[in-house]
Amino acid sequence: MDGFGVLLSGLCAVHCVLGAMLVGIMGLGGQFLLAPEIHRIGLALAVVVGFVSIGLGVLRHGRLEPLVLGVVGLSLMAAGLMVEHGLPEAVLTILGVALVALAHIRNLHKLA
Repeated sequence: MDGFGVLLSGLCAVHCVLGAMLVGIMGLGGQFLLAPEIHRIGLALAVVVGFVSIGLGVLRHGRLEPLVLGVVGLSLMAAGLMVEHGLPEAVLTILGVALVALAHIRNLHKLA
């Protein structure tokens, strides 16, 4: 699950960066790429995968660091849903995704 979480985090970051570029530079796909539903679904998936995989890891190795990183990252992602589309949303989401990915990676290292 942690590997899947890292993959989802990467896909989210790519979506944020490429989505902004496609919409901002070429004016393409704004109705789909910037749709709030995409971000809500992504956040819901991140919450489920994050809490299941990171939570199970914490139960196995007893270290809270990955859980704290994951919760902070998910909180930043949620905050990104509460601001208007644009730079603030992208910054909050990408920072959140990076922290969630780091939490999954730290969890994998603790389990190894």
